Amino acid sequence: MDWNQYRFRSLWALPAPASEVYRVLGRIEDYPLWWPQVREVTRLDDISGRLRFRSFLPYDLTATLYEGRRDPAAGVLEVAMRGDMEGWARWTVAPRGAGTLARYDQEVEVRKPLLRRLAVPGRPLFRANHRLMMRAGRRGLAAYLEGGGQAV
Repeated sequence: MDWNQYRFRSLWALPAPASEVYRVLGRIEDYPLWWPQVREVTRLDDISGRLRFRSFLPYDLTATLYEGRRDPAAGVLEVAMRGDMEGWARWTVAPRGAGTLARYDQEVEVRKPLLRRLAVPGRPLFRANHRLMMRAGRRGLAAYLEGGGQAV
């Protein structure tokens, strides 16, 4: 097992139509408006941007995201990631009742030297840190959608 590799999956039930959720998730430059742990987004061009994020633990991660698959008909948004984490992340958005189910999948290898050195003892904390970030993201996006796209 490589202690620096992670695979995550989160499911978010959201109170808005799938087309609206897909549109908001596709605007990565707006993530800091509703996701508190996404501290900064710098759009580099039409298909890439640099993100800086931090959850509960006292370290920042920076990654450059490159658009991969953007398929509105299938509800898929996928990016490749390079930087402190390398790998990919994918949103899959689908109608669910009167709202939407957004599924987030991510497979990454941590590249940040400090986190690599702490891979074995820190792994449970890193996974918990990710869960906290995802929980806050779901709450923030739900509030943003309910507020008509206004910052939370």
